[in-house]
Amino acid sequence: MLFRDRTDAGRRLAEALNRYKSRHPVILALPRGGVPVAAEVARALDATLDLLLVRKIGLPLQPELAMGAVAEGEQPIIIRNRDIIEASGVSEKEFDTVCRKERGEIDRRRARYLGDRTRADVTGRVTIIVDDGIATGATILAAIRAVGARRPKELVLAVPVAAHETINRLRPEVDTIVCLDTPQELGAIGCFYRDFRQVDDDEVIAALNRFPDKHPPPASEDG
Repeated sequence: MLFRDRTDAGRRLAEALNRYKSRHPVILALPRGGVPVAAEVARALDATLDLLLVRKIGLPLQPELAMGAVAEGEQPIIIRNRDIIEASGVSEKEFDTVCRKERGEIDRRRARYLGDRTRADVTGRVTIIVDDGIATGATILAAIRAVGARRPKELVLAVPVAAHETINRLRPEVDTIVCLDTPQELGAIGCFYRDFRQVDDDEVIAALNRFPDKHPPPASEDG
């Protein structure tokens, strides 16, 4: 499956998620690439949009390869990809150094993107995590566990494309996965988009501004 861009992917994903519209979900986007996708989902479902701040912890000499991930929270969720750590000979000190750097980036993004915006309360609500694609899954796993600790009513992972093996590993972590394409050989996520240019900070802020803080959800999903 080939998407024109992230907006197109978001619209197609929203169609697959339409059954959640009446359940007043919270949409959590992984910035930056997941935000344009999630914005289309939130628009179609008339849903609350918030961010889920999580960062890949890359190898010191090969930062694109994830040796782990860290997600925001009162107690940050840290995931270690022990196979990659051991194969690369990365020490605990080296891991912690990169982790601290990424936690600093999470703090920067929180201040830059959210300011004094009220964060969505997912406790007891249907919550949909959205990104533009998943490769190895380390980053999204940290995100899932961070949200799970906040006790949502139902946790849904929704992405346009993800590696088949990765999706199978993530199934036990969530209630439902909605993924439009699960190739056996993923390669680069950008190969599934005609336009996969980098999303910048201003685009993230502009997307959030289209979704001001919503009032609390109804007392019941039937209300």
